[in-house]
Amino acid sequence: MNAQLSASASAARAHQEMFAYWASLRRGAALPARADLNPLGIKRMLPTVSLIDVLNEPRDYRLRLAGTGLYGVYGREITGKGLSDVYNAAATDYWRKELDKVVDGRRPGVGVHSMAWRGAPHMSILWLRLPLASNGKDVDMILGYDAVIGSASDHGFSGIRAA
Repeated sequence: MNAQLSASASAARAHQEMFAYWASLRRGAALPARADLNPLGIKRMLPTVSLIDVLNEPRDYRLRLAGTGLYGVYGREITGKGLSDVYNAAATDYWRKELDKVVDGRRPGVGVHSMAWRGAPHMSILWLRLPLASNGKDVDMILGYDAVIGSASDHGFSGIRAA
């Protein structure tokens, strides 16, 4: 239990670090753009970083980039995939609703999502989604950061692998 609490605290600190980096890129009320991101600024977090394209008419989402550490979470490469290519129907609906909130509200989103869809109900993803806008206003991409929490060793699930 202490290890799980320690992992959760570590994940929360990483989320704070990622949020602080994103917030440092803002110019007043303007949202940062993809072009503002410098991978060196978030180097240690890159394995579980994602960039999600916001597609319009109809709105949908595509994973433009998924860090190497996410391969172990999803069990395959997810770069270039749409939500319905990665998740089952219930998880796809969950992510669409959460990403819509980020886009419509132009505000970060944070939450916990069970990995039961992946056959690992004992684990969860502590996620952070941060809006990006090429023009500073209209969200056209989302910066994601995920941390896997739970007891991987007890159940044989590898979770995030080293980059």
